Amino acid sequence: MIKPSPRILFVIPYFGRWPFWIPFFLESCRHNPDIDWLFFSDCGVPENLPANVTIEPISFADYCHKVSERLKIDFSPKDAYKLCDIKPALGYIHEDRLQGYDFWAFGDIDLIYGDLRSYFTAERLARYDLFSTHERRVAGHLCLLRNTACKRELFMRIKDWQQRFTDDQHHALDEGAFSRIFLWRKNLPKPLFELVGQFNPLRRTSEFTEAFSTPGGCIKWHDGTENFPGKWFWINGKLKNDRDGDHTFPYFHFVCWKRNEWAKLPAPDPVAIQRLAAEPTWVIDATGFHRGDL
Repeated sequence: MIKPSPRILFVIPYFGRWPFWIPFFLESCRHNPDIDWLFFSDCGVPENLPANVTIEPISFADYCHKVSERLKIDFSPKDAYKLCDIKPALGYIHEDRLQGYDFWAFGDIDLIYGDLRSYFTAERLARYDLFSTHERRVAGHLCLLRNTACKRELFMRIKDWQQRFTDDQHHALDEGAFSRIFLWRKNLPKPLFELVGQFNPLRRTSEFTEAFSTPGGCIKWHDGTENFPGKWFWINGKLKNDRDGDHTFPYFHFVCWKRNEWAKLPAPDPVAIQRLAAEPTWVIDATGFHRGDL
């Protein structure tokens, strides 16, 4: 008898306006049909929503009220960007929506998924309780946690979490203070860093492996250079690039292009974007999403 793969639910609050690339993001979700996404949002329901993506309509004010009630704090930020700080608490806040799931995940939408199951295999998920796709910090754009009371409540170990959740400053708690719960002395040379980690039970039951998902950032490429891929190819749910041959990646986090090159481009035609996203293949580069040679 084949044992079913562990069930995974991404929980993502997102408010304001869907970015132009949301059809591509959603199409990459569709090609991971046995993983689910739950959005809390005031952005409306995009066209052609995949069956494994749920958009729960809610205003930003009402969502903040929900967070306040669940955490017993006054969560009333001026800007939705503050939601990044509470990512590690999303499993606790939405515990009622996690019934039947083995893992819950938090993350961002400025990325495109490849074949997530080929990376987060059942064997891999059986070994650890937390998965970060960076080696020395929790990846705020994609982190999986086992659906247990311990992991849902880990955010409470963040020092002064109530005060830091409720002020208006963005603390990057998802990648900073939350990471330090697992990674002690993370700036030590690798041998010492690994040795120190053996004394932390939470570190021993977590996987921090660099997936090279965010080219152009502070992490060098896998060969130690800054010769990053110039094109990424999404091919029927598989994700490759022009630098690494047939090697596939779990996802591509295009935050650097989004902040820099794409910010200077004119807004693309939404109708053309919708049509292209429905194609079986597309190319992503510094000029955006388009058809191209694969």
